[in-house]
Amino acid sequence: MADRADFPMATGKLTKSEDEWRQQLTPEQFAVARQGGTERAFTGEYNDEKAAGIYSCVCCDTPLFGSTTKYDSGSGWPSFFRPISDDAVITETDSKFGMTRTEVKCATCDAHLGHVFPDGPQPTGLRYCMNSASLDLEAE
Repeated sequence: MADRADFPMATGKLTKSEDEWRQQLTPEQFAVARQGGTERAFTGEYNDEKAAGIYSCVCCDTPLFGSTTKYDSGSGWPSFFRPISDDAVITETDSKFGMTRTEVKCATCDAHLGHVFPDGPQPTGLRYCMNSASLDLEAE
């Protein structure tokens, strides 16, 4: 299994036009990753996934999470207690839908990945609640 140190800091931003993203992604991937949507709970491809590997951004292939940090949160979405490196993701305040949450985005291409909550397991106490539609698993 790759270690967090194996993935260097993201450099520069990847930008594409909306049409380029639409051509590259499925309609669901586009709705979630590029438009900030959310897949329904317990429907995502990786919610119950147990394979070892690296979860990367579906838009730009940036490594985001290692399977060793994935756990069953019972939330219905793939959950991780930390990203693969501190600079793999960025966070922003999300005040949509009448609540304030912390949105998680890919640091390379700004794809919407999901949200992070302070109710995860140790050692971080965080739950990175991600959408399967924003991820691509490269199994080992």
